[in-house]
Amino acid sequence: MSRSTARTAALTVAALTSTLLAVPASAASAGGDGTGGPVRIHDIQGTTRVSPLAGEQVSEVSGVVTGVRAYGSRGFWMQDTAPDADPATSEGLFVFTGSAPQVAVGDLVRVSGTVGEYRPGGGSSGNQTVTQISRPQVAVVSSGNPLPAPVVLDSAAVPERYAPQGDPAAGGSVEGLGLRPGTYALDRYESLEGMDVQIRDARVTGPSTEHAELWVTVEPRQHPTPRGGTVYGGYDRPNPGRLKVESLTPLAEAPFPTANTGDVLTGATTGPLDYDQYGGYHLAARELGTVADGGLARERTRRQHHGELAVATYNVENLHPGNDQEKFDRLARGVVENLASPDILALEEIQDDNGPENDEVVSAGETLERFTEAIVAAGGPRYDWRSVDPADDADGGQPGGNIRNVLLFNPGRVSFTDRPGADATTAAGVKRVRGKAALTHSPARIAPEDAAWEDSRKPLAGEFRFRGRTVIVVANHFASKGGDQSLHAAVQPPNRSSETQRHRQAKVVNGFVRQVLAVERKADVVVLGDINDFEFSATTRELTAGGVLRSAVFSLPADERYTYVYDGNSQVLDQTLVSPGIRRFDYDIVHVNAEFADQASDHDPQVIRFRP
Repeated sequence: MSRSTARTAALTVAALTSTLLAVPASAASAGGDGTGGPVRIHDIQGTTRVSPLAGEQVSEVSGVVTGVRAYGSRGFWMQDTAPDADPATSEGLFVFTGSAPQVAVGDLVRVSGTVGEYRPGGGSSGNQTVTQISRPQVAVVSSGNPLPAPVVLDSAAVPERYAPQGDPAAGGSVEGLGLRPGTYALDRYESLEGMDVQIRDARVTGPSTEHAELWVTVEPRQHPTPRGGTVYGGYDRPNPGRLKVESLTPLAEAPFPTANTGDVLTGATTGPLDYDQYGGYHLAARELGTVADGGLARERTRRQHHGELAVATYNVENLHPGNDQEKFDRLARGVVENLASPDILALEEIQDDNGPENDEVVSAGETLERFTEAIVAAGGPRYDWRSVDPADDADGGQPGGNIRNVLLFNPGRVSFTDRPGADATTAAGVKRVRGKAALTHSPARIAPEDAAWEDSRKPLAGEFRFRGRTVIVVANHFASKGGDQSLHAAVQPPNRSSETQRHRQAKVVNGFVRQVLAVERKADVVVLGDINDFEFSATTRELTAGGVLRSAVFSLPADERYTYVYDGNSQVLDQTLVSPGIRRFDYDIVHVNAEFADQASDHDPQVIRFRP
């Protein structure tokens, strides 16, 4: 399942539970500012991420309305016009009304209600909280008041260091730590929570989505890609300048602009700084700039030479016969025009013949027939395919979809060595045939009953012949990152719990390649697919342990290593790895999807060419 699919379901839950507050025990009473005066917004916000007045009733808190949200989590933001001198205390605050707010921007209001901390995504999400007033009583004192000058967010305003180390005594949480906005980006954003901020002429690093959002960077020299993105090249390089932008104007009144990576959000974009579970801190734009087209073009790789074998991989994002023909046609054109019709194509997320309908159907013949016919219609070869149907509902992904890995191949260029008999539980083995490594079954799955593959896609191994040489290809789709805490989590560094299963999976695949190389030291093995982990991750280290594989992505310059864009970060999720026998190769990530608002899939395909 893609992250966007899971997110759509979660958005519905969030809308229904937006009144549920995570309210810690109060650390202070609502006794005003300590001098007997009225409670001010900065008193409520305090100098940590949690309000010192959480759970307390406050009365007649004063501020000017700077933004109104009439959809989703309904409410408004207000800001004090007389700030204190402490840079750690925000002067802005969200007031959760639960229904359409009866205030307007520029109203001077006095608000009474309960101070609370709302944790988007719920208590188990690991997300930070939003300080707010709920169950409010709102009195409008006057209207048409000028707004406080916005805080400009640019490279000078956002620290290079991303987050403080969490408190070990608090499970790694940063919530009890005093804010240091001059030192850490997350602290800087928290110190501005609810306040009016502004960005100007910001480069888009994550394209606009169906959720009416886009990502920009306010630090344009921070790990840029040649195509306008920002590379996520290490756990210590989260790119603090990334910021999500949404609009407070309902879509019915003004459609959200379409933007690709490398475009520029020109002019001024201004509004309150908010926080949610999908990306963390973001600018809720009261005034939205204009998108200037950066001219980003979809890439095309070169065609393989006659003596080169081209092996590619493509996550086609839950492809099934219920998709409209346009999706099949766009993916097919991508194979023919952008990938130059590779000889072998490993596919991930091929669903069964009735897609997400949850019944006992597991075959995917109709899905593959439609796809291969679309490739022919686009001017490509008539691919043949090999796969092994999974057991029903055993491989994770979208319920009922039975996604699996599939190997397509062009029989005019390469032949498949069929050794039949494998089913969903039959493991591919290695044997010696005339002194060379061969598979006991082809196609077959690798260790399908190993606990590493529980509720996850099993790798598919196939044996091919090209110009008299055997090549073993293993198509993979490792376990997803579901359950991991976000980069902006309340725990720092975030917990990446999903890695454990991928580490086990990588060890199994590594062990299989070791078996092949034990039989034939110079065997040609290609392991590729959606690894769901970074090139710098422990998962990759487990895959390459002992030198049995190397990741081709390291052959590219560091600023070109990405196959996916998430929260404005261009990052590697898909990889191609080769055995030592493949000494020289030409590797290309073909950027056709991830950087664009209009996508056939959320992943970019990749191709490797070599002479066996």
